[in-house]
Amino acid sequence: MFKKVVRSLRCPTCRKLVLRSEPEFPFCSERCRLIDLGKWASGGYVISSPLNDRETGDSSYPKPHVKKPN
Repeated sequence: MFKKVVRSLRCPTCRKLVLRSEPEFPFCSERCRLIDLGKWASGGYVISSPLNDRETGDSSYPKPHVKKPN
């Protein structure tokens, strides 16, 4: 017999266990969803970006280490 696997996570706001089948997933409630949205809107959360990017031609990007001949 196969065991039924229940998918769940913890609410990112209050850490309560939330089942994937719940309507507010991954949050446990509308309140926690709005608290999280408020943190994004106020700048409490940010998505970091690379300091240097090879594709933009940023010259400060570290060069790959190449051994120099003696």
